[in-house]
Amino acid sequence: MKAISILGSTGSIGTQTLEVVRNNADIKVAALAAHGSIDLLEAQTREFLPRLVCVYDEARAADFKTRVRDLPITVVAGMDGLISCSLAKEADMVVTAVVGMIGIRPVIEAIRAGKDIAFANKETLVTAGHLIMPLVKEHRVRLLPVDSEHSAIFQSMQGGGGKVEKLILTASGGPFRGKKQSELAGVTVEDALKHPNWSMGHKITVDSATMVNKGLEVMEASWLFDMPAEKIEVVIHPQSVIHSAVEYEDGAVIAQLGVPDMKLPIQYALTYPDRRYLPGSRLSLTKLADLTFEMPDMEELPGLSLAYGAIRAGGSMPVVFNAANEYAVAEFLNRRIGFTDITRLIGMAMQEHRVINAPSLSQILETELQTREFLKRCS
Repeated sequence: MKAISILGSTGSIGTQTLEVVRNNADIKVAALAAHGSIDLLEAQTREFLPRLVCVYDEARAADFKTRVRDLPITVVAGMDGLISCSLAKEADMVVTAVVGMIGIRPVIEAIRAGKDIAFANKETLVTAGHLIMPLVKEHRVRLLPVDSEHSAIFQSMQGGGGKVEKLILTASGGPFRGKKQSELAGVTVEDALKHPNWSMGHKITVDSATMVNKGLEVMEASWLFDMPAEKIEVVIHPQSVIHSAVEYEDGAVIAQLGVPDMKLPIQYALTYPDRRYLPGSRLSLTKLADLTFEMPDMEELPGLSLAYGAIRAGGSMPVVFNAANEYAVAEFLNRRIGFTDITRLIGMAMQEHRVINAPSLSQILETELQTREFLKRCS
């Protein structure tokens, strides 16, 4: 029996993780954590009966505690509560499905406690990969990717042998593929949330539309697979059938294909190294009309080009890139700025920042705060 803690249980990854749990009787839930969606969290709690539940907002936590007073559970709140869930004694693995840099401290503490990590919180590696990866090696835990692209790379490396020459990250291109920046000035929130292939949370869907998400994935892949960014190629693949690939030194390219379904990489992370039956549709190669590929237009996709700029600058610059994006996407979703302002604000924040080499955790968090304060003054 494997027990897991899920940080971010009411979000897209969290809810799909619980679907996987429903289909695997030998996986149980030790802890759940969420920021909001109290009705959904209560339903999850009553179904899966974890011993520990965190509601990040303290006022909502008090309400939640009243709601579930008939259950034998402990309700906690805030960052301390989130860390408590990551350290839940029963849990063998922590599924990190929270959005943003809020995941850094819980992940660090879970690794130190010797727990495996099913990793869907890319911002943690983007901003603190130089802290996380040495801890993974020191404590000999597994860091198993849940993002479809990184899972595809991981799967393509199983039993491959030989030296990896290049990683190939595929991207659908989002809802605005082929559009010029001049055509995107009037884009609405509703337009940006119409992803052509995937059903995801609002932030990651907007990140896909700006191509910032693919830039974050390049950074994440660099840390996960110990690969320099110049050997990570982004390819636009509108059909989202090939989820990513690995090129070996002999020229062989091994890829993972499948229908766009996040439950596959989630289940693979939870059950690795085993594969199990997963209900759902199947890929039929004979029914595919065609598979097409394009190089990304770095001039018309400033989110991706800014990401590579942050990688080249190194140090604390990826922190600024990520923090500025989090701030700008929230402003866009709240209809306070336009779509093209997202990358404009990221560029402004990066231009203002003086890089800190190998920042400590406190410097990472301070840089995030300074970036947000700068953008508040400017926007």
